[in-house]
Amino acid sequence: MMKSPASLTIHEAAAALRAKTLSSVELTKAVFERIRAVEPQVHAYLHLTEEDALAQAAASDRRRAAEESRGPLDGVPIALKDNLCTRGVPTTCASKILERFVPPYDATVVTRLRAAGAVITGKTNLDEFAFGSSTENSAFGPSRNPWDLDRVPGGSSGGSAAAVAADEAIAALGSDTGGSIRQPAALCGLAGLKPTYGRVSRYGLIAFASSLDQIGPLAKDVEDCAILEEAIEGWDAADSTSVRLEGPSVTQASAGDIQGLRIGIAKEWLGTGLDPEVRAAVDGARVPLEKLGCTFREISLPLQDYALPIYYLVAPAEASSNLARFDGVKYGRREDGANIVEMYKKSRSAGFGPETKRRIILGTYVLSAGYYDAYYLKALKARTRLRQDYLDALKECDALLSPATPTPAFRIGEKADDPLQMYLSDIYTVSVNLVGLPALVVPCGFSAAGLPIGMQLIGRAFDDATLLRVGARYQNVTDWHRRKPPLPDSGEGGV
Repeated sequence: MMKSPASLTIHEAAAALRAKTLSSVELTKAVFERIRAVEPQVHAYLHLTEEDALAQAAASDRRRAAEESRGPLDGVPIALKDNLCTRGVPTTCASKILERFVPPYDATVVTRLRAAGAVITGKTNLDEFAFGSSTENSAFGPSRNPWDLDRVPGGSSGGSAAAVAADEAIAALGSDTGGSIRQPAALCGLAGLKPTYGRVSRYGLIAFASSLDQIGPLAKDVEDCAILEEAIEGWDAADSTSVRLEGPSVTQASAGDIQGLRIGIAKEWLGTGLDPEVRAAVDGARVPLEKLGCTFREISLPLQDYALPIYYLVAPAEASSNLARFDGVKYGRREDGANIVEMYKKSRSAGFGPETKRRIILGTYVLSAGYYDAYYLKALKARTRLRQDYLDALKECDALLSPATPTPAFRIGEKADDPLQMYLSDIYTVSVNLVGLPALVVPCGFSAAGLPIGMQLIGRAFDDATLLRVGARYQNVTDWHRRKPPLPDSGEGGV
């Protein structure tokens, strides 16, 4: 059966465009036909930009006809998480407080995608302000997992993951503050990369926790992750935390074999709470990696069990500070009040959802007089020790292997009334953000219910390429990433 253009990877689409067996306009139309067919069920998008996307696609075709192609992303439809600022296109963070906000500028990653010729399909759903692990916290309704529409796609980049898994975009960008790229990638059967902190500019990303946030790709395979990371990475004068990169490009550095690489598995990752099917799938991934020449060793990360409480002190504290700007005065939702204090209260009460309010209150509490030293300062000290644990482990290992999530995708509503259980969904991912290292999630199996399972590879700072190389070689000898969800069309269109 002929492969639908919407189901192509970036590198497959680039090859077809280069060979002129497919035009960018044809590819973009196929993606929007797919969106019309399945979006009523999946709800991956908050805003679509079809007219502008077709204009971008036509411009790409003209460049290609003039032999002026800009590379593998030129003419390829890409979706953007709706916390990335887009000039002239609403950027809501899935929050009512920004429901009518239209930025006057593009985020740096968006500027770089446009420079690479990418076609922007629209803005994807997320947990409000990226606060969540299921996309149920969106003010505009949850996204659904294309593998089982009764289950969550993960979060907070759940809309981006659902769009790519459902072939509503060739690939997408998300943001990752505690696992928000990697967790939905695992639950939707995708590759997802959280780059090293500082590798990708955060300018134009509406901040959650500035010392943790990082933008990265969600894609159908690891090769596409490398292509997207190369397009968006690099120093940016507008982001004081961005780093100048030296050496070969990430796509060049991620080529080659993995013979002799040492991979560590921490005993702390394999304790109670890990679903047996997830553990079996991650254990099973060792076999092809060993055949490819990797060796495995057990390591210890003594402070790993403290990662979640450290995260839920540091991240809400930074979120409380960052979200203070949404006060109803300068932009966004504004409710009238008898005085300025009442206006603040009414605007923020109406504009923020329950999980956002919970995190603001928690963050404000740990930063308050009398509690700063007892909670926030101790968390910062523990964070430094946790980072040292990872650095020590990576002195004797080239990468670390862990589960990506404790379970496969859970049902919508299953954890909505239990914040602690929801927070535990990120138990394997939050530490990577706390220590600033890169991590890649790759599909490694399926549950008996047919739900994807992902494994996580963690690497040394700015050695994202090694993770991509391991993931790509693993995908060369497995086919988990090639499977497609049994998503029926809604009957409203199709390709």
